[in-house]
Amino acid sequence: MASIKEYNRKLSSLKNTVKITKTMKMVSASKLRRAQDAENRAKAYAHAVNNLIFRIAESVEQDMHPLLMPRDHIRKVLLLVFSSDKGLCGGFNNNLIKYVSTRKNELEADGKEVSMAFCGRRGHLAFANEVEVFKNYEGVTAAPHSRDATAISEELIEAFSAGQFDEVHMVYNHFVSPLSQVPQIDQLLPLPMATLENHDQVETIKADDFIAEPALPQLLTTLVPMLVVFKLFYALLENAAGEHGARMTAMDNATTNASKMIDENTLLRNRARQAAITTELIEIIAGAEAL
Repeated sequence: MASIKEYNRKLSSLKNTVKITKTMKMVSASKLRRAQDAENRAKAYAHAVNNLIFRIAESVEQDMHPLLMPRDHIRKVLLLVFSSDKGLCGGFNNNLIKYVSTRKNELEADGKEVSMAFCGRRGHLAFANEVEVFKNYEGVTAAPHSRDATAISEELIEAFSAGQFDEVHMVYNHFVSPLSQVPQIDQLLPLPMATLENHDQVETIKADDFIAEPALPQLLTTLVPMLVVFKLFYALLENAAGEHGARMTAMDNATTNASKMIDENTLLRNRARQAAITTELIEIIAGAEAL
């Protein structure tokens, strides 16, 4: 049995751990609320933009813009992996890394060359030595900003247009709830017309039903790159909300487990103290009888 001094040291350490995990949980909860607010605002904008796109989808041909045109032969694929910069967020990064590894193996089994770009340090650390790294974007996941999404999109569009890659896919954790984040993959380039949401109830309209000013090809020149930027920004927002939700849940579980360990070790310390007192009493009595 451990000594009372050892139990006191362990209890002091556990109480400090509880203070830290409680604080981290509150910080993550605050960041999660802000991230969810940003995601909800972006979702409303996404819904409006997608309704517009799907309404004119029947009038848009793939050859109207180079970012809409699929390549005849897909040889080089870029995976843009979103993870977190920091740990202590449960299985948030581990589940994503396993999912990315599975998709990478599937693509390579189909004879495709896979490269990766990273938003988040954890993903970069996991795959940096396994694949060709196109770019590592640092410090963009914790607090997503539209300027970061714009800069990343411009670089990816330039690489895609130059023929460096035939397809670009985003892999990130889809935010379901603070308790659930599901890894998923979305095609970013060439930009699919079906994006972000289902539009089964959206009525499409033909070119004869509306007048576009400027003409539709010129309009797409401005609109399509904006959609690429927004789709990437939306993924950043979902990834951030998932990270904060996962960390809040992980810290809550850590606080609960540490509290249970405090109770268990307090009981063991009391038993050790009682045993020490009993031993001392026996020694006193034995000494008195000897006299």
